[in-house]
Amino acid sequence: MGIGIEVFRSRRVLLMWLLGFSSGLPLLLTGSTLSAWLATSGMSLSQIGILSWVGLPYALKIVWAPLLDRFTVPLLGRRRGWMLAFQAALCVVLLLLSLCNPRESIQAVAVLALSVAFLSASQDIVTDAYRSDLLEREERAAGTAVFVLGYRIAMLLTGGLALIVADHWSWRAVYAASGLAMAVGMVTSWCAPEPAQVRPPSSVSAAVIEPLVDFFRRPGAITILLFVTLYRVGDTLANVMVMPFLLSLQFGQSEIGIVYKVIGIAATILGTLAGGALTARLGLFRSLLLAGLLQGLANLSYAVLALTGKHHVLLVTAVGVDHLCTGLAIAALDAFLMALCSRRYSAMQYALLVSASGALGRVLGGVSGVLASHVGWPLFFVATMLVVLPAAALLLRLRSEIQQADAAKR
Repeated sequence: MGIGIEVFRSRRVLLMWLLGFSSGLPLLLTGSTLSAWLATSGMSLSQIGILSWVGLPYALKIVWAPLLDRFTVPLLGRRRGWMLAFQAALCVVLLLLSLCNPRESIQAVAVLALSVAFLSASQDIVTDAYRSDLLEREERAAGTAVFVLGYRIAMLLTGGLALIVADHWSWRAVYAASGLAMAVGMVTSWCAPEPAQVRPPSSVSAAVIEPLVDFFRRPGAITILLFVTLYRVGDTLANVMVMPFLLSLQFGQSEIGIVYKVIGIAATILGTLAGGALTARLGLFRSLLLAGLLQGLANLSYAVLALTGKHHVLLVTAVGVDHLCTGLAIAALDAFLMALCSRRYSAMQYALLVSASGALGRVLGGVSGVLASHVGWPLFFVATMLVVLPAAALLLRLRSEIQQADAAKR
């Protein structure tokens, strides 16, 4: 079942690109870009791994998601008001982070990076609820694809382009420019339409309990949650260490940045669009299985690069394959999460599922540097590939539940 061209002309769908860009902008600034900054500042692999824990708010969004359903910012309405507040705060904190030097004030870097992750995760909660509330049924597939595309482009700009900017100017310029770029989201939130008003939950306890009861009442709920938790663990573990790995092979920051900007953007766009097309054509079960297996196999390209050493063709291949397969997996998983959410509780349930999808990978990411130091880069990337096998086994077990969720959304 394809998506008509006309739906992409909808103003609501086009807004998703800008909101996706705003949501994706801060992510790598506390992830691989932060790892690269720390690595070029002389931090050890163990320190870099430990600092990856600042990204834990992305996996813990469920803790405060009910508060964003229960309470309303007076300006702009329940969804847009919170979006604008978090985007403005991100602008300020990123500008403050740009003034820091890890060699002189690693504690300040850690606190501000943690603040960025918290504010960014909060923006994601509200943005996900907003697009779920705003988009019409026939617009959701197109809106999700456009949102993910904007999200990934922003990530590549704060990933690949950030390294080029840092190489020619400074890391201060990277974080200052990123803070100013949050104006895109602020203007969008101000101008965007507010979804149809609904009465907020009567209490915080109601905002927590009712969505959980609704989710866990469905057949196979625990197995579904475990599958979502494991699906992208290997990819998350590998991504924490990709930048330090490439820098250890003596690739220059500009070399890595150019490959990420050109090959990475092209591969991600292709992967996202292909993921949306595959999900529509093959259904959720087969697209999740195919994308998951390809995502795991993609990590082997870094293992080959580790065995070969500095090799520009293999660098381009590894980055291209990685981003292509990641785009496929993200598109398939996002479609699955949307299919699992009841419309009445979409904000809380989406936060639950997104938190589950990142929690284990982020926790294990804190020791990824220690693992890479002990087993070496080739075995490290092979290990991240093998993590896909438990998720694939759970996926096969959940085949009927996934097909039912897929059919219910069509």
